[in-house]
Amino acid sequence: MARCEQGYLCEVCGQEVGEITESDLYLRYVLGEVPPEQLHILPERHIRCNPALAQYIVDPAFEPMRCEGVFAKELMDHDFVAAEEARVTRGWRRLQELPHLGIPIIDYPLPNEPGG
Repeated sequence: MARCEQGYLCEVCGQEVGEITESDLYLRYVLGEVPPEQLHILPERHIRCNPALAQYIVDPAFEPMRCEGVFAKELMDHDFVAAEEARVTRGWRRLQELPHLGIPIIDYPLPNEPGG
């Protein structure tokens, strides 16, 4: 992860990831895919710079992304795609709320129970 006066730089486009709400790393943390002790050592990206994950965000506030190649959701099982869209969209919505919640970073991840 590249730290500089600007903040964290995206490993894909090289631009600053200026807000947590744009962070692929923190989205994956919210989804439970990144342990807290790795947040400071893993590379950062914009959500939109990771189309393999971003394609599963289905929300009017997020311009749809398309992933090309073998990871395109059009090539995946319909039930898997539906489950990923629900899971990743829920995580993205949580990420958008975080700046206003005033909770500790350890509480950012989604609860494991459905609807929680």
